[in-house]
Amino acid sequence: MDNQSNERSFILSGFNETMNFTVPLFSVTLLYYCVILFFNISLVLLIVLDESLHEPMYILLSSFCINALYGTTGFYPKFLSDLLSSSHRISYEGCLLQGFIMYSFACCDLSILTVMAFDRYMAICRPLHYHSFMTKRRLSQLVCFSWLTPFCVFAINVLFTARLKLCGINIQRALCLTRLILKLACPEADTFPNNISAYVIIAICYFHYVFIIWTYIYLIKTCVRSREDRVMFMQTCVAHLTSVIINVTVMAFDVMYLRFGSRDLSQSLKNFITLEFLIIPPVMNPLMYGFKLSKIRNRILSLIYLKGK
Repeated sequence: MDNQSNERSFILSGFNETMNFTVPLFSVTLLYYCVILFFNISLVLLIVLDESLHEPMYILLSSFCINALYGTTGFYPKFLSDLLSSSHRISYEGCLLQGFIMYSFACCDLSILTVMAFDRYMAICRPLHYHSFMTKRRLSQLVCFSWLTPFCVFAINVLFTARLKLCGINIQRALCLTRLILKLACPEADTFPNNISAYVIIAICYFHYVFIIWTYIYLIKTCVRSREDRVMFMQTCVAHLTSVIINVTVMAFDVMYLRFGSRDLSQSLKNFITLEFLIIPPVMNPLMYGFKLSKIRNRILSLIYLKGK
Protein backbone atom coordinates (compact mmCIF):
# COMPACT_ATOMS: atom_id res chain seq x y z
CA MET A 1 0.00 0.00 0.00
CA ASP A 2 1.03 3.61 -0.54
CA ASN A 3 1.63 5.66 2.58
CA GLN A 4 -1.80 7.21 2.21
CA SER A 5 -4.77 5.56 0.55
CA ASN A 6 -6.53 7.62 -2.12
CA GLU A 7 -9.39 5.13 -2.28
CA ARG A 8 -12.87 6.43 -1.58
CA SER A 9 -14.22 2.99 -0.75
CA PHE A 10 -13.43 0.05 1.52
CA ILE A 11 -13.37 -3.71 0.93
CA LEU A 12 -15.35 -5.74 3.49
CA SER A 13 -13.10 -8.79 3.87
CA GLY A 14 -15.50 -10.45 6.32
CA PHE A 15 -17.36 -12.00 3.37
CA ASN A 16 -14.41 -14.15 2.27
CA GLU A 17 -15.67 -17.26 4.10
CA THR A 18 -19.28 -16.91 2.89
CA MET A 19 -18.58 -17.74 -0.77
CA ASN A 20 -19.37 -21.46 -0.43
CA PHE A 21 -22.79 -21.03 1.22
CA THR A 22 -24.03 -17.69 -0.09
CA VAL A 23 -27.57 -18.81 -1.02
CA PRO A 24 -28.40 -20.60 2.30
CA LEU A 25 -26.94 -17.68 4.29
CA PHE A 26 -28.89 -15.16 2.21
CA SER A 27 -32.14 -17.11 2.71
CA VAL A 28 -31.71 -17.47 6.46
CA THR A 29 -30.65 -13.83 6.88
CA LEU A 30 -33.57 -12.54 4.80
CA LEU A 31 -36.03 -14.65 6.81
CA TYR A 32 -34.49 -13.47 10.08
CA TYR A 33 -34.64 -9.81 9.00
CA CYS A 34 -38.31 -10.26 8.08
CA VAL A 35 -38.94 -11.71 11.56
CA ILE A 36 -37.23 -8.67 13.13
CA LEU A 37 -39.37 -6.32 11.03
CA PHE A 38 -42.57 -8.21 11.80
CA PHE A 39 -42.08 -8.40 15.58
CA ASN A 40 -40.96 -4.80 16.06
CA ILE A 41 -43.38 -3.14 13.62
CA SER A 42 -46.28 -5.17 15.07
CA LEU A 43 -45.45 -4.07 18.60
CA VAL A 44 -45.07 -0.40 17.59
CA LEU A 45 -48.39 -0.43 15.69
CA LEU A 46 -50.14 -2.20 18.58
CA ILE A 47 -49.00 0.50 21.02
CA VAL A 48 -49.76 3.39 18.65
CA LEU A 49 -53.26 2.18 17.70
CA ASP A 50 -54.41 1.06 21.15
CA GLU A 51 -55.17 4.07 23.37
CA SER A 52 -55.08 1.94 26.52
CA LEU A 53 -51.35 1.44 25.86
CA HIS A 54 -50.58 5.16 25.69
CA GLU A 55 -48.69 5.03 28.98
CA PRO A 56 -45.02 5.93 29.60
CA MET A 57 -43.86 2.32 29.89
CA TYR A 58 -45.39 1.34 26.55
CA ILE A 59 -44.32 4.54 24.79
CA LEU A 60 -40.74 3.80 25.86
CA LEU A 61 -41.16 0.23 24.63
CA SER A 62 -42.28 1.50 21.21
CA SER A 63 -39.20 3.76 21.14
CA PHE A 64 -37.12 0.66 21.96
CA CYS A 65 -38.62 -1.21 18.99
CA ILE A 66 -38.17 1.78 16.64
CA ASN A 67 -34.51 1.84 17.60
CA ALA A 68 -34.23 -1.87 16.75
CA LEU A 69 -35.70 -1.11 13.31
CA TYR A 70 -33.27 1.79 12.90
CA GLY A 71 -30.19 -0.29 13.76
CA THR A 72 -31.07 -3.42 11.80
CA THR A 73 -32.07 -1.40 8.71
CA GLY A 74 -28.62 0.16 8.81
CA PHE A 75 -27.07 -3.30 8.43
CA TYR A 76 -29.25 -6.08 6.96
CA PRO A 77 -30.16 -4.57 3.53
CA LYS A 78 -26.49 -3.83 2.78
CA PHE A 79 -25.43 -7.23 4.12
CA LEU A 80 -28.01 -9.04 1.97
CA SER A 81 -26.99 -7.16 -1.17
CA ASP A 82 -23.31 -7.92 -0.49
CA LEU A 83 -24.07 -11.63 -0.19
CA LEU A 84 -25.38 -11.59 -3.77
CA SER A 85 -22.57 -9.39 -5.06
CA SER A 86 -19.10 -10.42 -6.21
CA SER A 87 -17.70 -7.07 -5.04
CA HIS A 88 -17.95 -6.47 -1.30
CA ARG A 89 -17.21 -2.77 -1.35
CA ILE A 90 -18.70 0.13 0.60
CA SER A 91 -18.13 3.80 -0.09
CA TYR A 92 -16.11 5.89 2.34
CA GLU A 93 -19.17 8.00 3.22
CA GLY A 94 -21.37 4.88 3.43
CA CYS A 95 -18.88 3.27 5.80
CA LEU A 96 -18.88 6.28 8.12
CA LEU A 97 -22.68 6.39 8.01
CA GLN A 98 -23.00 2.69 8.84
CA GLY A 99 -20.50 3.05 11.67
CA PHE A 100 -22.53 5.96 13.07
CA ILE A 101 -25.79 3.97 12.82
CA MET A 102 -24.34 0.87 14.48
CA TYR A 103 -22.87 2.69 17.48
CA SER A 104 -25.76 5.12 17.95
CA PHE A 105 -28.19 2.16 17.77
CA ALA A 106 -26.30 0.26 20.48
CA CYS A 107 -26.01 3.34 22.70
CA CYS A 108 -29.68 4.30 22.15
CA ASP A 109 -30.63 0.82 23.33
CA LEU A 110 -28.76 1.44 26.57
CA SER A 111 -30.18 4.97 26.97
CA ILE A 112 -33.75 3.76 26.48
CA LEU A 113 -33.18 0.92 28.98
CA THR A 114 -31.92 3.53 31.46
CA VAL A 115 -35.03 5.70 31.00
CA MET A 116 -37.19 2.57 31.36
CA ALA A 117 -35.45 1.75 34.64
CA PHE A 118 -36.15 5.29 35.89
CA ASP A 119 -39.79 4.94 34.83
CA ARG A 120 -40.16 1.70 36.82
CA TYR A 121 -38.40 3.30 39.81
CA MET A 122 -40.89 6.18 39.81
CA ALA A 123 -43.90 3.87 39.32
CA ILE A 124 -42.98 1.44 42.13
CA CYS A 125 -40.87 3.47 44.57
CA ARG A 126 -42.62 6.85 44.15
CA PRO A 127 -46.18 5.91 43.11
CA LEU A 128 -47.78 9.07 44.55
CA HIS A 129 -45.54 11.31 42.45
CA TYR A 130 -45.48 9.12 39.32
CA HIS A 131 -48.36 10.62 37.33
CA SER A 132 -47.55 14.20 38.29
CA PHE A 133 -43.90 13.70 37.31
CA MET A 134 -44.33 11.49 34.22
CA THR A 135 -46.29 14.01 32.20
CA LYS A 136 -46.38 13.94 28.39
CA ARG A 137 -43.85 16.76 28.31
CA ARG A 138 -41.47 15.01 30.72
CA LEU A 139 -41.82 11.76 28.79
CA SER A 140 -41.01 13.58 25.54
CA GLN A 141 -37.91 15.07 27.16
CA LEU A 142 -36.74 11.63 28.34
CA VAL A 143 -37.32 10.06 24.91
CA CYS A 144 -35.40 12.93 23.26
CA PHE A 145 -32.58 12.45 25.78
CA SER A 146 -32.36 8.73 25.01
CA TRP A 147 -32.04 9.43 21.27
CA LEU A 148 -30.18 12.74 21.03
CA THR A 149 -27.39 11.94 23.51
CA PRO A 150 -26.05 8.95 21.49
CA PHE A 151 -26.60 10.80 18.20
CA CYS A 152 -24.57 13.83 19.32
CA VAL A 153 -21.77 11.80 20.92
CA PHE A 154 -21.29 9.52 17.93
CA ALA A 155 -21.64 12.34 15.40
CA ILE A 156 -18.57 13.90 17.04
CA ASN A 157 -16.83 10.51 17.02
CA VAL A 158 -17.49 10.08 13.28
CA LEU A 159 -16.23 13.60 12.56
CA PHE A 160 -12.98 12.79 14.37
CA THR A 161 -12.65 9.59 12.32
CA ALA A 162 -13.44 11.33 9.01
CA ARG A 163 -10.44 13.65 9.31
CA LEU A 164 -7.92 10.78 9.58
CA LYS A 165 -5.50 9.87 6.79
CA LEU A 166 -5.87 6.18 6.01
CA CYS A 167 -3.26 3.70 4.80
CA GLY A 168 -5.53 0.76 4.04
CA ILE A 169 -8.87 -0.19 2.52
CA ASN A 170 -9.47 -3.71 3.90
CA ILE A 171 -11.97 -3.91 6.77
CA GLN A 172 -11.78 -7.37 8.33
CA ARG A 173 -15.52 -7.65 9.02
CA ALA A 174 -18.85 -7.79 7.21
CA LEU A 175 -19.80 -4.27 8.30
CA CYS A 176 -18.23 -0.90 9.03
CA LEU A 177 -17.47 0.33 12.52
CA THR A 178 -15.47 3.46 13.31
CA ARG A 179 -13.02 1.47 15.45
CA LEU A 180 -12.28 -0.72 12.41
CA ILE A 181 -11.67 2.39 10.27
CA LEU A 182 -9.38 3.68 13.03
CA LYS A 183 -7.17 0.60 12.59
CA LEU A 184 -6.53 1.70 9.00
CA ALA A 185 -5.17 5.11 10.05
CA CYS A 186 -1.64 5.95 8.93
CA PRO A 187 1.06 5.78 11.66
CA GLU A 188 1.49 9.56 11.65
CA ALA A 189 -2.27 10.21 11.96
CA ASP A 190 -3.36 12.04 15.10
CA THR A 191 -5.79 9.65 16.84
CA PHE A 192 -5.72 11.45 20.20
CA PRO A 193 -9.19 13.05 19.75
CA ASN A 194 -10.58 9.63 18.82
CA ASN A 195 -9.11 8.12 22.00
CA ILE A 196 -10.58 10.91 24.13
CA SER A 197 -13.94 10.41 22.40
CA ALA A 198 -13.77 6.67 23.14
CA TYR A 199 -13.12 7.31 26.84
CA VAL A 200 -16.05 9.75 27.00
CA ILE A 201 -18.33 7.13 25.40
CA ILE A 202 -17.15 4.46 27.87
CA ALA A 203 -17.78 6.86 30.78
CA ILE A 204 -21.31 7.59 29.50
CA CYS A 205 -22.04 3.86 29.18
CA TYR A 206 -20.75 3.18 32.69
CA PHE A 207 -22.94 5.99 34.04
CA HIS A 208 -25.97 4.38 32.40
CA TYR A 209 -25.17 0.96 33.88
CA VAL A 210 -24.53 2.42 37.36
CA PHE A 211 -27.83 4.31 37.20
CA ILE A 212 -29.72 1.12 36.23
CA ILE A 213 -28.08 -0.78 39.12
CA TRP A 214 -29.01 2.07 41.50
CA THR A 215 -32.67 1.98 40.42
CA TYR A 216 -32.88 -1.79 40.85
CA ILE A 217 -31.36 -1.60 44.33
CA TYR A 218 -34.22 0.71 45.35
CA LEU A 219 -36.79 -1.35 43.42
CA ILE A 220 -35.77 -4.53 45.24
CA LYS A 221 -35.75 -2.74 48.62
CA THR A 222 -39.27 -1.45 47.99
CA CYS A 223 -40.61 -4.79 46.70
CA VAL A 224 -39.34 -6.68 49.75
CA ARG A 225 -41.72 -4.66 51.95
CA SER A 226 -44.87 -5.01 49.85
CA ARG A 227 -46.58 -7.95 48.17
CA GLU A 228 -48.40 -5.61 45.76
CA ASP A 229 -45.08 -4.07 44.67
CA ARG A 230 -43.58 -7.54 44.20
CA VAL A 231 -46.42 -8.46 41.84
CA MET A 232 -45.92 -5.20 39.91
CA PHE A 233 -42.17 -5.84 39.77
CA MET A 234 -42.67 -9.33 38.34
CA GLN A 235 -45.18 -8.07 35.78
CA THR A 236 -43.29 -5.03 34.50
CA CYS A 237 -39.62 -5.28 35.49
CA VAL A 238 -38.62 -8.86 34.63
CA ALA A 239 -38.70 -8.23 30.87
CA HIS A 240 -36.72 -5.02 31.33
CA LEU A 241 -34.18 -6.72 33.58
CA THR A 242 -33.77 -9.51 31.01
CA SER A 243 -33.17 -6.90 28.28
CA VAL A 244 -30.53 -5.26 30.47
CA ILE A 245 -28.80 -8.63 31.05
CA ILE A 246 -28.81 -9.34 27.29
CA ASN A 247 -27.40 -5.87 26.61
CA VAL A 248 -24.65 -6.28 29.24
CA THR A 249 -23.77 -9.79 27.99
CA VAL A 250 -23.54 -8.72 24.34
CA MET A 251 -21.46 -5.65 25.19
CA ALA A 252 -19.21 -7.68 27.52
CA PHE A 253 -18.50 -10.21 24.75
CA ASP A 254 -17.64 -7.39 22.36
CA VAL A 255 -15.34 -5.67 24.87
CA MET A 256 -13.61 -8.95 25.84
CA TYR A 257 -13.07 -9.77 22.19
CA LEU A 258 -11.54 -6.33 21.59
CA ARG A 259 -9.28 -6.75 24.62
CA PHE A 260 -8.39 -10.43 24.47
CA GLY A 261 -9.56 -11.54 20.99
CA SER A 262 -7.44 -14.15 19.26
CA ARG A 263 -6.37 -13.93 15.63
CA ASP A 264 -6.79 -17.71 15.46
CA LEU A 265 -10.59 -17.40 15.49
CA SER A 266 -12.35 -18.14 12.22
CA GLN A 267 -13.68 -15.21 10.20
CA SER A 268 -17.25 -16.48 10.68
CA LEU A 269 -16.88 -16.46 14.48
CA LYS A 270 -15.33 -12.98 14.39
CA ASN A 271 -18.29 -11.78 12.33
CA PHE A 272 -20.79 -13.32 14.76
CA ILE A 273 -19.15 -11.68 17.79
CA THR A 274 -19.22 -8.34 15.98
CA LEU A 275 -22.82 -8.77 14.83
CA GLU A 276 -24.45 -10.35 17.88
CA PHE A 277 -25.91 -7.01 19.03
CA LEU A 278 -27.77 -6.96 15.69
CA ILE A 279 -28.86 -10.60 15.94
CA ILE A 280 -30.03 -11.29 19.51
CA PRO A 281 -31.68 -8.14 21.03
CA PRO A 282 -33.85 -7.10 18.02
CA VAL A 283 -35.77 -10.40 18.23
CA MET A 284 -35.53 -11.25 21.93
CA ASN A 285 -36.72 -7.87 23.24
CA PRO A 286 -40.12 -7.68 21.47
CA LEU A 287 -40.72 -11.37 22.22
CA MET A 288 -40.03 -10.93 25.93
CA TYR A 289 -42.13 -7.79 26.30
CA GLY A 290 -44.92 -9.28 24.19
CA PHE A 291 -45.17 -12.36 26.40
CA LYS A 292 -44.42 -10.79 29.78
CA LEU A 293 -46.43 -7.54 29.79
CA SER A 294 -50.02 -8.64 30.45
CA LYS A 295 -51.68 -5.74 28.60
CA ILE A 296 -49.74 -6.42 25.41
CA ARG A 297 -50.11 -10.20 25.72
CA ASN A 298 -53.88 -9.95 26.25
CA ARG A 299 -54.24 -7.53 23.34
CA ILE A 300 -52.31 -9.87 21.04
CA LEU A 301 -54.38 -12.87 22.19
CA SER A 302 -57.63 -10.94 21.65
CA LEU A 303 -56.55 -10.04 18.09
CA ILE A 304 -55.68 -13.69 17.37
CA TYR A 305 -59.02 -14.78 18.85
CA LEU A 306 -60.96 -12.30 16.72
CA LYS A 307 -59.15 -13.41 13.55
CA GLY A 308 -59.86 -17.05 14.45
CA LYS A 309 -63.62 -16.42 14.49
